[in-house]
Amino acid sequence: MWRNIVSNFLTLLVVILIALGGLAAWAKRQYDQPGPLAQAVCLQVRPGASLSAVSEDLAELGAVSSPYIFRAGADYTGKADDLKFGSYLIKPNATMAEIVDQVTAGGPSTCGTEVNFRIGVNATDMILRELDPASGRYEEKAKFDPATEAAPANFVDEAVRPDVRLRVTLAEGATSWQVVEALKRADFLSGEVAGLPPEGSLAPDSYEVSRGSERAALLAEMQRRQAATLEEAWAGRADGLPYQTPEEALIMASIVEKETGVPEERRQVASVFVNRLEQGMKLQTDPTVIYGVTGGQGVLGRGLRQSELRRETPYNTYVIDGLPPTPIANPGRASIEAALNPDSTNFLFFVADGSGGHAFAETLDEHNRNVARWREIEAQQSQGASGN
Repeated sequence: MWRNIVSNFLTLLVVILIALGGLAAWAKRQYDQPGPLAQAVCLQVRPGASLSAVSEDLAELGAVSSPYIFRAGADYTGKADDLKFGSYLIKPNATMAEIVDQVTAGGPSTCGTEVNFRIGVNATDMILRELDPASGRYEEKAKFDPATEAAPANFVDEAVRPDVRLRVTLAEGATSWQVVEALKRADFLSGEVAGLPPEGSLAPDSYEVSRGSERAALLAEMQRRQAATLEEAWAGRADGLPYQTPEEALIMASIVEKETGVPEERRQVASVFVNRLEQGMKLQTDPTVIYGVTGGQGVLGRGLRQSELRRETPYNTYVIDGLPPTPIANPGRASIEAALNPDSTNFLFFVADGSGGHAFAETLDEHNRNVARWREIEAQQSQGASGN
C-alpha cells in the first residue's frame, strides 16, 4: 500500500514538474516573442514609479500581454530594481525583453513633451512640443520669445513636469555674445558665465540638458564639439589652401556662414574667397564690416553706411588685406567643411540673384551685369511693396 502511495506521489510530482517546466518555457516564449502592440505608444515612467505600476500601464497601452510575465522576466534578468524615469517610445511589436531593457537603461527620453530653447541669429524662442507616437512627428503646443513675451499658460503648466525633456538648440551664424546673452535668459539653467567664449568656438547643434544644468558646462560642451569638428575637417582638408592654421580656416568658415544660407552654395562661396586670397585681392565682404561695427553684439538692423565701408578697422575687408583677426560668428559643420574643401572654380565675384541664392562671376564685367540685374529685381520688389 505504501509502495503504491509513494509511486503515485512520485508520478504526480513528475507531472507537476513537467507542467511547471512547460509553463516556464511558455512564459519565456511570451517574454521574448514580438508583443501585441499595433502602433507605437509613449510610455511615461514617473519618478518613484514601481515596476508593478509600469507593467500595468504597459498592459493598458496594449504593449504587453501579461503584466505578471513582464515583472517576472525583469526580476529573473536582475533588472527589476533598475527602473529609470523618463518618456519612452515603445515601438510596434516590441518584446517584453526589449521594453525591460528600454525602461532600465535610462538615457535621453525618446518621446513625450519637449521644451526646445532655440538660439538664432535674429531671435531666441522657446517651443513646447510633443511627439505624436503614431506619426513620429512633433506637434507644436506653445511658442514664445522669452526676451519680449511672457510664457503662455499651457507652457507654464506643462514645462515644469519632471518627465519633460529640455533641449538647447544653437543655430548656425549666431555670435558668442548672442549665445551667452540668450543662455542667461534660460531660467532652467544655473550658474554664471565667467567670460565670453572665443568667437567661432561654439558648435551649432542640439543639446539635451537637465533642469539646473550649469551654463558654463553647456558652453564647454559646445566648445568641445566645435573643436572636434574643426580637427576632423582640418585633417581632411584639400591641398594648397591659403590657410596656415585651423583657426584661419575657422575664420573663413564664419564668413561663408554669414554670406549664404543656401547649403549647396557654401563650397562655391568658399571658392570665391579662396581665389581672392590666392590672387592677393581684398575679400570685400559686408558681414565682416558689420561685425566690426557691432562687435558681434546683436544685429545691425540697417544697411552699411559709406563711412563704415571706408573706415579702417581690423574687420573691414574692403580696406584690410587677407582675413580679419577672428571669426565673425559660430559656423556650422557644413561651412567648416566648405572652407576646407571648397569647389574648384575661377569665380571671383557673387551677388544676390533674387531667388535666395547668388549669381557667380569670373570677371568684373560679368559681375557688373549680375549686379545690374539684381538692382532691377530690387526696384521691382520695392515697387511691389509700395503698391500693396
